[in-house]
Amino acid sequence: MPRLIGVDIPPNKRLEIALTYVYGVGRTTSTKTCAALKLDPGMKSRDLTEEQLANIANYLQKEYAVEGTLRRLVAASIARLRDIGCYRGMRHRRGLPVRGQRTRTNSRTRKGPRKTVAGKKSVKGMK
Repeated sequence: MPRLIGVDIPPNKRLEIALTYVYGVGRTTSTKTCAALKLDPGMKSRDLTEEQLANIANYLQKEYAVEGTLRRLVAASIARLRDIGCYRGMRHRRGLPVRGQRTRTNSRTRKGPRKTVAGKKSVKGMK
C-alpha cells in the first residue's frame, strides 16, 4: 500500500482517484498534479515507484496546503472566528450550522441525536 504525506492511498485505484485520499486534494488537484509530473492518471497507484511517490509528495506540499498544514489552517480560522465573537464563531462554539441552514427540523448532523424534552401536559390530561 503506497504511503503519501502520511496517508495510505489505495493500491487498486487509478492514480487520479487514489490521490484524492489525501486531505485537501480533490479531483481537479489530482488531475493537475498528474499532468504537471507527466504521470498517467489511469495507472494503478501500486505501480508507482518510490521516486514517483517522492515527486508527488514534494509537488503537493510545495504547490498546495495539504494534510497537516491545511488542517491547522482550518482550525486556526475557526479559532479566530470564535475569539472575535462573531456570529459564525458563536455558531461554531454552540455546534450549530454555520451557513444559514434551518435548525427547526434539520441539522441533526451538527446537533447530534435528539434530546427529548418533557412536553406540557394537555388540558384533557389535567381533568
